[in-house]
Formats: sequence, C-alpha cells, structure tokens
Amino acid sequence: METKNIGKIYGINGPVIYLKGKTGFKMSEMVYVGRERLVGEVISLDKDMTTIQVYEETSGLKPGEQVEATGAAVSVTLAPGILNNIFDGIERPLESIAVSGGAFITRGVSVDSLDTEKLWDTHVTVSEGDIIHGGTVIAEVPETRAILHKCMAPPDVEGVVVSAAGDGQYTIKDTLVTVELSDGSRRELSMTQHWPIRVPRPVHHRYPANEPLVTGQRILDTMFPIAKGGTAAIPGGFGTGKTMTQHQIAKWADADIIIYIGCGERGNEMTQVLEEFSELVDPRSGNPLMDRTTLIANTSNMPVAAREASIYTGLTLAEYYRDMGYDVAIMADSTSRWAEALRELSGRLEEMPAEEGFPAYLASRLSAFYERAGMMQTLNGGKGSVSIIGAVSPQGGDFSEPVTQNTKRFVRCFWGLDKSLAYSRHFPAIHWLTSYSEYLPDLAGWYSDHVSPKFVDYRNRMMAILNQESSLMEIVKLIGGDVLPDDQKLILEIAKVIRLGFLQQNAFHKDDTCVSMEKQFKMMDVILYLYKRARKLVAMGMPMSVLKAEGIFEKVIAVKYDVPNDNLTMLDFYKKDIDEFYDRVIEKNG
Repeated sequence: METKNIGKIYGINGPVIYLKGKTGFKMSEMVYVGRERLVGEVISLDKDMTTIQVYEETSGLKPGEQVEATGAAVSVTLAPGILNNIFDGIERPLESIAVSGGAFITRGVSVDSLDTEKLWDTHVTVSEGDIIHGGTVIAEVPETRAILHKCMAPPDVEGVVVSAAGDGQYTIKDTLVTVELSDGSRRELSMTQHWPIRVPRPVHHRYPANEPLVTGQRILDTMFPIAKGGTAAIPGGFGTGKTMTQHQIAKWADADIIIYIGCGERGNEMTQVLEEFSELVDPRSGNPLMDRTTLIANTSNMPVAAREASIYTGLTLAEYYRDMGYDVAIMADSTSRWAEALRELSGRLEEMPAEEGFPAYLASRLSAFYERAGMMQTLNGGKGSVSIIGAVSPQGGDFSEPVTQNTKRFVRCFWGLDKSLAYSRHFPAIHWLTSYSEYLPDLAGWYSDHVSPKFVDYRNRMMAILNQESSLMEIVKLIGGDVLPDDQKLILEIAKVIRLGFLQQNAFHKDDTCVSMEKQFKMMDVILYLYKRARKLVAMGMPMSVLKAEGIFEKVIAVKYDVPNDNLTMLDFYKKDIDEFYDRVIEKNG
C-alpha cells in the first residue's frame, strides 16, 4: 500500500501554515492538517519550507501537529446531486453539515460532497463492444424535473466497453461500465468524476460569440447585450442593486443552469439569497427555480482561503454541465471580496504588494477566471456555454480602483451601476453613459435574423438621443431649460420617455419584470415613431408646450405597464394614437 507523505507544523500565521524540511508534498496538493484534519492546499514549496493555506479556522492548531498529504489536488466531485444543493467554498453540502454539526460549521467536518447512498433512475447509453473516448455519454439520469444529467467518460479515458450494466437504480459510486484501455488495462466507470478546481476542463474548440444571452431586461438585451459564453461585470457601490440585477438575470435569462457563487458576501444577505431562491418559481416550467440552480455560499465570516477557492469550485461545476451541452450562467457575487481574500493571503505570505495592497498577480488571476467562459464544442461533439457575470464592489463606488480597472480589461460587457440613479429609484440603476458592450457588432446578425433588420439601427438612434440629452443637460444646469429652442426641448422630452418608459424596469410588475425581444423592439419602434412625428410638428413651428399638453408622452411611457406580454398587437394601435395626436395638434394650431 502507498505510504502517505507526512510533515510537521513549524509555524502558523492565520490561515497560512509552514512546514520545515523536505516533506515530499506536491504543489497544489490537498492535505489534512492537525488532529482535526482541517482541509488545506500546498501553495508554495522550496527545498526547506512548505507553505500551506488552510480552508478552515486555524485557532487552536500548534507547532508539532502532523500534516498528511492526500496525493491529489483540491478537487470537486462531479455526479448527479449537484443541482438543488447548497455548498460551501470547497463543495461541502451545508445541509448535510447542519444535520451532523448544527447551525455552525464545525472544524474538520468530513461529509461527502454528494449523497452516495441515494438511488438514481439510470439509463445506460453504451453497450458491450462500443468504442468510447473522453466526454462520451455513458448514462443518463433525470437529476431534477428540469435537467437530464448526462454521465460522461472522464477526458483521459479511451477504449472499448467490455461490460455495461443494464438500466435500473444505482448510486453514484456503482460501476456502470468497464472499459478496456489501449494498454490492455481495465477501468471501471461510475457516475462520479473528480476534477481539480484550478484546471479548466478540456474542450474541442471555442466558437465565436454570435448568440445573445436573453435576460428579459431591456437595458441589457437592447442597449448592452451579453453573448452566450460571454463575460460581464456589474460594478457599483453599496445599495446600487448588484445582487438584485444578478437575481433578475438568474431568474429570467435563457440559460439552462444557474450557478450562484456568494463569495464573501454578508451572512444576512446570503441567507436572503438562499431563502429567495428556494421560493422562486422557474418561469419556464413552473417548477422551483432550484431545480436548475446550485448555490455556493461563502460568507464574509468564513475563512478567507475557502473564499478564494469558491470561485474555482463554481467554475468547475459550470464547465461540467457545459460539457453535457447545457448553457450555464455563473453569478459571482462579488469578485471584489475574492480579490480581498487574495490580498489577505498575499499579506500573510509577505509578498511584495502592488496597487492598494493587492498582489501583483491580481490581473492574471482575474484574466484566468474570466477566460474560462465561452461557447464551446465539447469533447463529445455537443455545444455548450459558460457565461460569467461578476459583481464588483469598489469601495466608495470608486471605479478607478484596481479590481474594477483590471476587470474592465478582461470582460467585454460593462454594466456600470450609478448611485444617483439608485437613490432616485431608477432601477436597474445601470447608467447608459458609463456602460458598454463589445458584443453588439457580433450579435447584429442574430438580431437581424431573429428580431428585425432595423433592431441595431433603432438601438443606436436611442443611444444618440440619450447622448444628446447629456450634453444639453450641461447647458440646462447653467442657464435653465426655458432658453433652449423647441427642437432641443423635444430631445429632452423624448430622452425622458426612453429613460422612464424603456430603460427603467419594475421587477415586481408581472408584465414588466421580463420582456420578450419582440416587445422590446416594438417599444423602440413606438418611441422613435413619436419622435419622428413630434419633430415634424416642431419643424412646422409648433411650440413644445402645445405638444406636452396633449399627454402623448406620458401615454407612451406607460406602454410597459399597459400592454400585456401576451397581447403585443396592442402596440400597433399606439402608432394610430400618435397619428391622431399629430392631426389634432395641426387642427388646433394650424
């Protein structure tokens, strides 16, 4: 039997411990620390010192206690049972921990990541004599009412099936298929795989971004879209609505699976997330939203090293479902707290600090995280995607701090939340002048084919009006709005219609909480038609006071509430109302 490498603790500095002498440990190897067998990971090695970060509270540890190597990297267990579950940062199920240890996580608690005794209805999809390779689906299990779990051969397996179990009920550890590899050895495959969290899962190749992740939120889908397999950042100060925006996307986006990583958030906020998610109903199927959701809860009072790992744990789970051919959306809330964990560990390791005390490798860690997103062709020839939406919490709402600035370098979609919008109750508080999306040119073909060839043109015209409003407001602040000519007053009025009637969205209104692409386009069509007719009236010399007295601007703002989502033909009548308004003004003042 293989002997395990063992070392002795020499020094302890918070979550970082040091071992002296040659230990035989490997870089990134998982270890058990002390009598309570706390989980740790080797992060630095030299000829006479081994450094380990511990994922649990280290108080009470003392020099001389043993550290035992496991021989494997820090990995997650991949099998049916991940969905509709809540894990901590290193994939320990919180419900199982609560059963064995109570409300607080006891140190050194050892529970299986997934239920190893539950029997799953299994349909084995390969038979004797089949040639299989990495990614081949060997069995299918209805994991929840919403998702069919496809158990795959691990990426390093290639060979001939020599025996396969029949359909029936099996646990995740039961052998389903035995494969004879090319070297003549045999390997038994179950539903379970283990994968190191810091290593991206292999794919065949990456597709270009050409299909949007439709969220039902107008300011995102129309103004600043994200592609499936894309990356986005939501930066904003305290109370601007980062978490709420992510909730709306999680509930309404056309992703198959949602992985929500609560990374270093406040405990009460995380509790609220857990309670809300468990009550949410999936609008697609009417089943609970948790049927296609996994939550990773790592609150701000949990050990910092586990917070640093939680991001990679969530990513690996997402890549696993991507390999089955699903579209997965990751909500990372918040990457700033993750960066703070890096900063704390870096300080303990006495590394040279860079800007604002963050380690010099902050940028490379952020890029490695966002690079794992993408629309991929999987090893079995399927197509799946991982989209990453990361919240950033800059201290004091200062977007020039290092985490926001470095994130901007690696994401192609930037949804900047604005404090003044949030305080004036304009939600989502995404500011149209500080936000951008580089996916717009890539997605233009999709919009043209699936919505309308005019879609991108309409969107650009609305952005131009908002930009004109911004420069006009500078003048208004200086000398007041009354001195503006009527054509400029009209721009301010139409911009107000766009802001209140299109960009502002009510998450608690049944018809406004989620809006189809068709309705979004028709709303733009109505607003721009109103602008066209009103501009013609102004050109004829009609004063803006006469146009505003007709109440047509308020009527168009109310479209979002007045037109139900299942009766979009009502929008066509608004053009008739605008024509009637046009005729009425000419008749009265002609």
